[in-house]
Amino acid sequence: MTGDQQPLVGRETDLARLGEFAAAVPDSDASMLLVGEPGVGKTALLAAVTGVAEARRIRVLSTVGVQYRAQVGYSAVQRLLTSQPEGRAAVTANPVLAVALGLRRGTTPGHDAVTDAVVALVAKLSAEAPTLLVLDDVQWLDRAGADVLGQLARRLSVGSGLLCAARPGDEGFFDSTGLPVHELGPLSDAAAEELLTQRFPALAPRVRRRLMADAEGNPLALLELPAALTDSQRGSSQALPTRLPLTQRLESAFASRINSLPAATRHLLLVAALEGSGNMQVLRRAVAGRCSLKHLAPAERARLVHVDDVTGRLAFRHSLMRSAVVELSTSDQRRGVHRALAEAWAAVPEQRAWHLAQAAVDPDEPIAALLEEVADLGFRRGDGVNAVAALLRAADLTPSATERARRLAKAAYVGAHLTGALHEVPRLLDTAHQVAPDADSLAAAVATATYLMNSHGDIDTAYRLLTGAIALLPEPYDATDVTLRVALSTLLIVCVHGARPEMWAGYDALLAKSVDVPPSLGMLRATFADPTRAKPSDWARLDAAIAEMSGSPDLARIIRIATAGAFADRLGAMEEPLRLAARGGRTGENNFPAIQASFLWASHAFHTGQWSELREIVGNGLRLCEEFDYPLRSWTGKWVLGCVLALCGDYTLATAYADEMERWAAPRRAQAVRRYASHVRTLTALSQSEFEKAYQYANAITPAGTFAPFAGHALWAVLDLIEAAVRTGRRAEALAHVAAAREAGLHMVSPRLAMVLIAGEAMAAEDDEEAVAGLRAASAVEGAERWPFDLARIQLHCGERLRRGRAMVQARDQLSAAAQTFGRLGAKPWTERANKELRAGGRAVHVAVGEDVSLTPQQWKIAGLAAAGLTNKQIASQLYLSPRTVSTHLYQLFPKLGVTSRAALRDALERFEGFDRP
Repeated sequence: MTGDQQPLVGRETDLARLGEFAAAVPDSDASMLLVGEPGVGKTALLAAVTGVAEARRIRVLSTVGVQYRAQVGYSAVQRLLTSQPEGRAAVTANPVLAVALGLRRGTTPGHDAVTDAVVALVAKLSAEAPTLLVLDDVQWLDRAGADVLGQLARRLSVGSGLLCAARPGDEGFFDSTGLPVHELGPLSDAAAEELLTQRFPALAPRVRRRLMADAEGNPLALLELPAALTDSQRGSSQALPTRLPLTQRLESAFASRINSLPAATRHLLLVAALEGSGNMQVLRRAVAGRCSLKHLAPAERARLVHVDDVTGRLAFRHSLMRSAVVELSTSDQRRGVHRALAEAWAAVPEQRAWHLAQAAVDPDEPIAALLEEVADLGFRRGDGVNAVAALLRAADLTPSATERARRLAKAAYVGAHLTGALHEVPRLLDTAHQVAPDADSLAAAVATATYLMNSHGDIDTAYRLLTGAIALLPEPYDATDVTLRVALSTLLIVCVHGARPEMWAGYDALLAKSVDVPPSLGMLRATFADPTRAKPSDWARLDAAIAEMSGSPDLARIIRIATAGAFADRLGAMEEPLRLAARGGRTGENNFPAIQASFLWASHAFHTGQWSELREIVGNGLRLCEEFDYPLRSWTGKWVLGCVLALCGDYTLATAYADEMERWAAPRRAQAVRRYASHVRTLTALSQSEFEKAYQYANAITPAGTFAPFAGHALWAVLDLIEAAVRTGRRAEALAHVAAAREAGLHMVSPRLAMVLIAGEAMAAEDDEEAVAGLRAASAVEGAERWPFDLARIQLHCGERLRRGRAMVQARDQLSAAAQTFGRLGAKPWTERANKELRAGGRAVHVAVGEDVSLTPQQWKIAGLAAAGLTNKQIASQLYLSPRTVSTHLYQLFPKLGVTSRAALRDALERFEGFDRP
């Protein structure tokens, strides 16, 4: 690599292999063919290898195939041999080559004589000094030169090597048969991102993701595509076009292979490029009367496209090839193809609408209406990018100024709710206002309210905007209208964050005047807005809706149903859909649902002890919130992360999160966010054994003995309030809170809530035996191990009561299990509290788990009892489990311990230092 050449990104393995090839030239006579698509970096890699060779004092002769000179005989040989002074002198002194290469007049020698002369000259040069021949773009070598160099590659003498580069399936006249091949593939995602970050550090993250997707790891595309964008597009203040423009360099890299094709093949490729799906039946219908599918053959032979043998679909080898095909066409050609495709897709309204829209030149209301229907369909299934594109194109084709303004406003709120294009809202609303200054639409109110809540957090203004706009509609309000449904959903979120009864009264009044309200909206009102007042029938409807969600592609519905079940511990059943939705943010599409899904899953992960992964998922969600300016949504992520930090002893950062929430929420009267802050402070105080502070903070969520209206968060803090009350001597308040929860039916809402209420009542018991019995019963709730932190707290409290009652052996069993779980979770303050209790009992028991062994506390107990010879039935009786549950645990822990039978359990367990056998 030369001193002024930038290091190659992501090519370490390729450079190492080719560098070894070059380094071996003095002792070898090898050739190698480097194959790669246009723009993949073959030339840059050859230059780097040339630098390696020259640094080792290896002479390098090089040439590049030039397309327009492909018919000039021996032109490539001349450029190669005369690229260095030693070569020029040797050629001039050789009579055959001097005449053949046009340096001297004379009788033209035969082709074989030229070949022999070239082989002899290279042998002479390599005898004087190791020599590496480098040929780039061998597909464009002239016929005579290509034949000579192809034979040279097989007749090298020791001390010489030949390295050539070509495009796959396009080696022209050069015969590479039998040459070792090194295929240069696309850059990895990590390398592509590194290259873009190095060369274009000011690119907005979402723009960088889009460029990476379009470039498909092609380095030339990664370097050229940003150059074709404006500054505002690179910074993401202006939306990127559907099809990114190609620079002249990019277009030329692909154009030559297209321009050489027959006219019928080029037309067929244009149809395929604009159709997009590769459906061969559609292509056949669209080209009927002009050409047929047999005209694909030249493009297939040129490796521009391929037809999948399994799916039968046509695909371009690279997305840039598709772009080049479109770039090389005229606008009239493209409109004609779109008209043909609209006819070919006549039976599929969505596809037909898109192609009609692309073919249209003048405003056309029927086409605009079709596109709006397409947008509504896309919105329902979470396809935000296409929904916004459809609405913007529909606005362009709308003759009426009022309707055009409405569609622009609708595009604004769809973008804000799905793609994360919050920054586009003011621009689109301003354009809508310019188009129709007097227009006043519900779509504009929704977009403005969404923008206000996130840019300024103005909850009250957003509430007034939405309720006022809905009230202007004719009664009864038709909730089948997409915009009204979004308005009601947005208003619900406004009310959740405000959490004031007067807000909810206004919301309920509007809902009562609406017809055909989606069931999911009613469930959100019942089970999420005020879960302590939900009825058993509401929970039954929620469970039925969750059961129906399996495999659903409806992203908006997934988020709504998951949100409805968040406070009721129903997210475990929706873990996979939420994970899939959370991944949407990585592709740069559907960012807003990705944020929601990330934090919904994180609240589930918090209770189920998946804290390591939680930090990663929440971190991704918070980055999206920052990138797309969604501070309102960030508080849920900061709450769950703050809770984990508090329990793990990172009090400074946890408190910083709580302070940040409080500063934002107080002036905006965002009561829900203030409750988030109070919960983080409660757990911080509990972790520091500052129980009086913990009690005061927990009471700010809801006062002990009551469940405040619209305070759903109180369901996540039940045990926190009860424990703080008990540890400050407020047993009556703790029991009152348990009673209020039971009166609200919370013990029937979820097994976790049933467990914490049994535990809470036991904690508040005066009698130790009664407390221990209740705490054991709480630990024995079916599936208790699914909530490891709560279970460990219960075991800790149980161990404390047993130790005070002098039941040391039983206390150690409970405390050891608690310490192990706390330790696995990383909850350091709680681990130390359990260990302190163990030390106070006269013996600290430590279970050292091997790196590959991860058992729950209950599994350790079951394993120990089984190793001591107890039957499944005896173990079940002792641990308040069913024999089937014991059998399941043994089946799961055997492979973890590396055993296949109960007989081997004792030896396996003895490998772990300090294991306390029953």
